[in-house]
Amino acid sequence: MAETLSGPDRSGEEQAALDSYSRTVTSVAAELTPKVAALNVAHRRAGGRFVVGTGSAVVFTDDGFLLTNAHVVGHADAGTAAFADGTTTPFHVIGADPLSDLAVVRADGPTPPPARLGEADALRVGQLVVAVGNPLGLTGSVTAGVVSALGRSLPAGTGRATRVIDDVVQTDATLHPGSSGGALATADGRVVGINTAIADVGLGLAIPVNGTSRKIIAALLATGRVRRAYLGIAGTPSPLPPPVRARTGRRTGLRIAEVVTASPAARAGLRAGDLLLTAGDAPVTSAQALQRLMLEDAIGRPLPLTALRGDALVDVVAVPAELVTDD
Repeated sequence: MAETLSGPDRSGEEQAALDSYSRTVTSVAAELTPKVAALNVAHRRAGGRFVVGTGSAVVFTDDGFLLTNAHVVGHADAGTAAFADGTTTPFHVIGADPLSDLAVVRADGPTPPPARLGEADALRVGQLVVAVGNPLGLTGSVTAGVVSALGRSLPAGTGRATRVIDDVVQTDATLHPGSSGGALATADGRVVGINTAIADVGLGLAIPVNGTSRKIIAALLATGRVRRAYLGIAGTPSPLPPPVRARTGRRTGLRIAEVVTASPAARAGLRAGDLLLTAGDAPVTSAQALQRLMLEDAIGRPLPLTALRGDALVDVVAVPAELVTDD
């Protein structure tokens, strides 16, 4: 006699929690899936050969602009966007910034209403997030998970210029190939990140939507490129000596390991071994903290710096130059 298989014995509270979780994920999926496009982009390879690459993009304005990854569009000027309802439209690239892995494209035809952008700086570890992509044009792909970590760093570069993308969001929401450029959203459907990499099995990374990335997006919309300032130092976080810690209330600074010859930092008098404490009014606790200040409005503008050299505080003024990238 065949035994009857019974379902798992769940309490009413457990079932209610699962139902609430499901309603949240399905609600976010219903809102964002129509607004995430599959991008097909032709990349030129050596010898003039073209290879079609794929990725995702999120509609973020009501006049057809989409946000994606710079590595998705590469050096291409145009491509085709396909939406979940089956419509397709050509697009052209407005601008790409490899040093943040963000790019803006504009559809040449109609697009769905835009997604709502949120604020990644308000995320908390353990918070529910939903990843929505459109890999290979498979009418959308939705996975859910939690924020695993915040403040991660992701190396990025173009030519000889390198940078670390700071405050990257780490999540355990599975990212499929082709999901790069898709949306990472909170339970209310607001996009707080642009999925950028599958770092490992069960590990995904997303570029945060925050004040820094909004400046980058605005620059891409206005001029198609992002200008950055450059000081010419490399360093690592280092603890402050107890007397300085007591005086400043800070625990770490940036120990300068290298000063580039003839750079703005060298002209200002900074030296390898100095412990950089502040830049302007902002504390410098890491290379990322300094990078946040190195956007267009810092170019050519005097920047007061305070460093610890031995037992003495040294005040200098540097004038950041424009970072020249080799694309």
